[in-house]
Amino acid sequence: MENLEEIGKRVKNSTKILNNMGSIEKNIILRKVAEEIIKSQKEILIANEKDIENAIKNSMKESLIDRLKLDEKRIIAMSDGLIKIRDLEDPIGEIIEGKRVKNGLEILKKRVPLGVIAIIYESRPNVTLDAFGLCFKTGNAVILRGGKDAINTNIAIIKVIRNVLKESKISEDCVYLIEDTSREKSQELMRLNKYVDVLIPRGGAGLIKTVVENSTIPVIETGTGNCHIYVDEFADFEMALSIIENAKTQRTGVCNACESLVIHKAIAKEFIPLVVQRLSNKNVEIRGDEDSCNISDKIIKATESDWSEEYLDLIISVKTVNNIDEAIEHISNYSTKHSESIITNNYENMQKFLNEIDSSCVYVNASTRFTDGSEFGLGAEIGISTQKLHARGPMGLKELTTTKYIIHGNGQIR
Repeated sequence: MENLEEIGKRVKNSTKILNNMGSIEKNIILRKVAEEIIKSQKEILIANEKDIENAIKNSMKESLIDRLKLDEKRIIAMSDGLIKIRDLEDPIGEIIEGKRVKNGLEILKKRVPLGVIAIIYESRPNVTLDAFGLCFKTGNAVILRGGKDAINTNIAIIKVIRNVLKESKISEDCVYLIEDTSREKSQELMRLNKYVDVLIPRGGAGLIKTVVENSTIPVIETGTGNCHIYVDEFADFEMALSIIENAKTQRTGVCNACESLVIHKAIAKEFIPLVVQRLSNKNVEIRGDEDSCNISDKIIKATESDWSEEYLDLIISVKTVNNIDEAIEHISNYSTKHSESIITNNYENMQKFLNEIDSSCVYVNASTRFTDGSEFGLGAEIGISTQKLHARGPMGLKELTTTKYIIHGNGQIR
């Protein structure tokens, strides 16, 4: 039985070691872990196969199995992601600003680690390695609590990391995986505010809601993505079709996939049959409002819940609007503030959309699938923050830091 109080104390103590590690030393460890992940891929894939078998037995939908599944290509990509993190500039120790005040004190603002980060996440084992890499590079210790669906894979990945730390004579408790995936243990972690500085949930709306309502630790909300694409009356049709197909079908079980289409009525009669054909070729079920159903009999009548649904599946909703103001109102009502895109060649409309849509990532003429730490040049991300404090959008290295004032004096008193 895991004693979280004792675990929290050990992980907190490991930050003393991390705080004294320089960039070169941290980068050597990250390279070793990346190499060992490749060398250990057979063991990781055997563990992952157990998780896949259990997922199939439990009737997990295909898009979520895809999120869970690892293969040689994905393991190589995970290892490469760790190397990318290694190669990024270390933000720790950066002097953000400095000044000398009238009494001669020199006041510097320095970037420092958050401390101990806890992450509660669902069926994506790549998060385990990304989270370690980002936290270790920024001098943070991390407590991981993955979902039961990926438990065997997560244990295998953590074993590799901790072996490298042990061989390098660095505290293995810099990273700790809670193997008990019960709800009770998760609730206990949420109350470990004596040792944990920040809690980050990654998963569906239910997980995030539970964490926000129950945690005594400061929470950064991430993940839930009811992402919209608005096809304006001035859209290039072929561009719109290509972007929608990519955003909906390239990978369905991810938070940056498009779940909702909003289409201007001026082009609806011409455009909707085209998008229905394009998405039907990819086996996408389309649920729409009355006007869109009247245009295509392949569209199923949507219910109120469809407008706010994160399907994570081959399903999409379609809403028709009279103008861009209605589009913005609809998106604002149902958005999870993750990623939204407008397809238009009208400069005024694109600027209005950019200014008035209050989401972490707002696109013009591009797929929402780009909301990703790697795509943004961050190496990886700990999650996509959909709130405004203290980080927003893909969270990379700098978002895992805070600041400290360093004051130098020569005997000043007040």
